[in-house]
Amino acid sequence: MFSSSKMTIVAEADALLGRPEPIPTAQTHFVNGESLHPPFNSRLEWVSLGLGCFWGAEKIFWQLPGVAITAVGYSGGWTPNPTYEEVCSGQTGHNEVVLVAYNPEKIGFTRVLIEFWQAHNPTQGMQQGNDVGTQYRSGIYTTTDEQESLANESQRNYQCKLSAARLGKITTEIQQAGPFYYAENYHQQYLAKNPAGYCGLGGTGVAYVGS
Repeated sequence: MFSSSKMTIVAEADALLGRPEPIPTAQTHFVNGESLHPPFNSRLEWVSLGLGCFWGAEKIFWQLPGVAITAVGYSGGWTPNPTYEEVCSGQTGHNEVVLVAYNPEKIGFTRVLIEFWQAHNPTQGMQQGNDVGTQYRSGIYTTTDEQESLANESQRNYQCKLSAARLGKITTEIQQAGPFYYAENYHQQYLAKNPAGYCGLGGTGVAYVGS
């Protein structure tokens, strides 16, 4: 059995203290050479997405036309500037997420959401496949009111598809983005650096659109 600390988000009062300074990380994107850090181009919008282990998740989004920057990190919890080991302990409240900065003139947010829903199983609660723990929960962390509206609408639409396929209720949390803490250098664009590396993502097989 899995311990309760792995399956329940820690209370803020019980979370690890973290540190005031960011942990060291990469400065540029390994694939396209863009700066990983703000300020981003003013034409870009960004969102953070949690859909399981962030290694495979990031690769999905950096391949999308119109996505300018991706980075992996931690968000949704309490501990400032956590390390990977701290996040994996279940004592930070954070989720493993991918920051996706995209040009809305080249790719609509709905297209980003479709990739999100189809790439993982959003009905599994505090896990994704064999990866178990609060840091693997499904989440959409928005930065604009329009993103939040579209995210909620897309969840309702995909729930209809999942219900028709006799699958469970979506457990994805949709909320305003809090601080995004960059993960360590070796995690950034991991599958570009390690093409045979681990990727535990697996969708439901249910398409967002179509029959």
